[in-house]
Amino acid sequence: MLTKEVLAHKYVKRLFIARFISNFGNGMGPIALAFGILALPNGSANLLGLVLGVTTICFLITAPFGGVIADKYGRARMVGITDMIAGLVLLVQAWYFTQGEVPLYILLVVNGIFGIMWGVFWPAFAGVIPAVIPEEGLQKGNALNQLLTNSGMILGAAIAGILIDQYGAALTLAIDAASFFIAGALVFTFRHLTPKAQSTQNTMLDDLVHGWRVFLSFRWIVVLVFSWSFLVMCWAAAENVLGPLIALEHFNGAKSWSFVITAESIGLIVGSVIALKIKLKYPLRFLQLSSFTLTFYIFTLAKPQSLLVIAFGAFLFGITLDLWGTLWATALQRKVPRDALSRVSSFDALGSMMFRPIGLAIAAPFSTLLGIENFLYILTGVSALAILLSLLNSQVRNMSFDQDPIVD
Repeated sequence: MLTKEVLAHKYVKRLFIARFISNFGNGMGPIALAFGILALPNGSANLLGLVLGVTTICFLITAPFGGVIADKYGRARMVGITDMIAGLVLLVQAWYFTQGEVPLYILLVVNGIFGIMWGVFWPAFAGVIPAVIPEEGLQKGNALNQLLTNSGMILGAAIAGILIDQYGAALTLAIDAASFFIAGALVFTFRHLTPKAQSTQNTMLDDLVHGWRVFLSFRWIVVLVFSWSFLVMCWAAAENVLGPLIALEHFNGAKSWSFVITAESIGLIVGSVIALKIKLKYPLRFLQLSSFTLTFYIFTLAKPQSLLVIAFGAFLFGITLDLWGTLWATALQRKVPRDALSRVSSFDALGSMMFRPIGLAIAAPFSTLLGIENFLYILTGVSALAILLSLLNSQVRNMSFDQDPIVD
């Protein structure tokens, strides 16, 4: 299916515009929150890790139920509602940052609610694209979605450093909040495309158990989700906590780290373009091998002698990250039964993110105990091992989009 044919489908453009707007804010948000917290009177890497950890824990608690909720009340409806609620609570946080001091309970409550909304949004959104794009256009549709998503992120990340430097974190966080609300309102307008599920006698627990069983029935999903749980742990510790610290100690603070995240976002754009054209016989094998770019990125942070080298590592990882987003979504959409997709995506999200709080929690104390350089070397090794072990599974190595997964 051609790109113009994908875009010709009603509501596709509206969905993609919503993702661009939302991810324009997403490009700003993490940078603004990190440097905003570090600039507080009580700010520290430990506090940053705590706040991000609370977000992830709330996400993990909610994620298993997110797919069931999305199926019950309508996937597009829940995407719209969760984005709009996230926008409102993030606006409250932005206002507190204008005061120069943010109470701990505000940081924890706001980011906890954001984590809950994220836990419903993720599996709900997984079921929206197949509702607006036919199956033969899914890879191209996912690639276009990633391209516009990443365009928003690169623009947001590029502007964030300048805004934070000139006006502080509060304004940047407020723009992030507004982007969520606008994007949610746009998606809410086509909520009828994914209607509420018909009433059944099944309880939420019944639906949850069914989703879990379907999830376990695909061994390649289980293996890769477990592998990515370790990769996300290493990525979170290195980029979300230690990266801003390295930028403050060795370079030019927020501007420098904005440059690195912008380079990563450019990589995402390049990955989107590649994903539009690429046809792989064994997509999962390729994706895992390409994940060594994360190993390289973490290694560059361990030796922060050149900002350009770190940015290059981030750029390469950005390419991989986008290809993962596109090809993984396509694999799930083509191989998992449509009626179970949101529930399986819930367990995918839960599993992939389950070790992220550990990475966020241990980053500051372990880097203090061992030194930032030595701790990053450990993360480098862990990420490489997680990739290599996943490739021992034949389904991961040999799965094709054109046929069912090969069973050991």
